[in-house]
Amino acid sequence: MIISPIPDFSFRTLTDVTPEFLNQLGIKFLMLDLDNTIAAYDEHLPSDALLQWAQDVRSQGVELYIVSNSLRKKRVAAFTQELDVGVIMNAHKPSPNGVFKAMETSGHTVESSAFIGDQIFTDTLAANRAGVISIIVRPLRFTNPFLALRFAAEAPFRAMCKNNSRNKKTSSSMQRRTAKQKI
Repeated sequence: MIISPIPDFSFRTLTDVTPEFLNQLGIKFLMLDLDNTIAAYDEHLPSDALLQWAQDVRSQGVELYIVSNSLRKKRVAAFTQELDVGVIMNAHKPSPNGVFKAMETSGHTVESSAFIGDQIFTDTLAANRAGVISIIVRPLRFTNPFLALRFAAEAPFRAMCKNNSRNKKTSSSMQRRTAKQKI
């Protein structure tokens, strides 16, 4: 089985993903990466904009959950407490096991779930391997040259994303969902 590193959707930032967009996809469970997706590595609490976004998303019936490779318990605990979300730490992405565990813990299915992250080779691959909608965002901050190099290496996969401005085709997962809803 070939697993694609191409995300289903791409947005500039996490807060650009609207509750309306999630509703169009039938998403009821949204998993989020922490580092450089929700907050930069050196931030220890969610921003006001993030808290408002989370409230708006939840008001539309979407449950949020953090799935992170982070081992920084104190920092992760601060975010889960402030955002009032569940968490899977040390998820070992790109393994899909953390994604599966989050869905199992929350009682959600692949069909109603999505994952948002900033890295193709961890977040997108974990989501695609689990069979959930994958959404990529730009990293919030490049804190070292390695992150900038990784982002450059990911550029071709980001460019092939179905909702990229250069490629307006509907994503295959959106087509699958639409077909399922018609049956």
